[in-house]
Amino acid sequence: MDRDETRLRISREAARLFLERGVAETGGDAIAAAAAVSTRTVWRHFRNKESCIEPVLVTSIQRFARIMDEWPLDVSLEDHLRIAMPVGGESPRLIADGTLAVKLVALCAQEPDIRAIWLDAYHLLEVRFHAVIARRSNRSTLDFDVRMCAATIVAAIRIIDQAISIAAVSGGQSYAAVELAELMSGAIRKAATLPVCDPVPRAIFRFAAGDRAGADRA
Repeated sequence: MDRDETRLRISREAARLFLERGVAETGGDAIAAAAAVSTRTVWRHFRNKESCIEPVLVTSIQRFARIMDEWPLDVSLEDHLRIAMPVGGESPRLIADGTLAVKLVALCAQEPDIRAIWLDAYHLLEVRFHAVIARRSNRSTLDFDVRMCAATIVAAIRIIDQAISIAAVSGGQSYAAVELAELMSGAIRKAATLPVCDPVPRAIFRFAAGDRAGADRA
């Protein structure tokens, strides 16, 4: 079993135990036993018990980050998300991991340790969004307005993520892929402080494709 598989195995069991017992009532030994690894292995892969849930918790956030990284300049936000958001065909394991993540996010308000891991993942997403916004606005990633736009957009995504998770866990509500795309694109468009959601004029394609590094050094 390679490193990533081991981390995921431990993460899935930690998530399951946190959901069943709570964070305070779950120790490293219990996580190790559930994952069929040694306690030493747990600490070799994770800095503390709370961080064990990170691989499961951040999977959907990382997938969304990749979707946004691949957003074509000549496509609107709505059209991109409608095409790029998952529409089925995920493996049972991926679906199970997504379900665990939704349940963990729904607990964030009650479990500060889970919330800390979740918020840290969104901080990393915000950093990745600097490049997305800079590319679509013909600006440097160091530009204040770019960073402000990334911050407000990621805050909106985080609010939608939590609201959807709570509705799914507490109310049994389910969402089709097209509904998720609409919710996400609507929140991003409302939160954007720069006009980045519509197709980018071809006049700035050259900058967005190849001149960002020079702008970042300016």
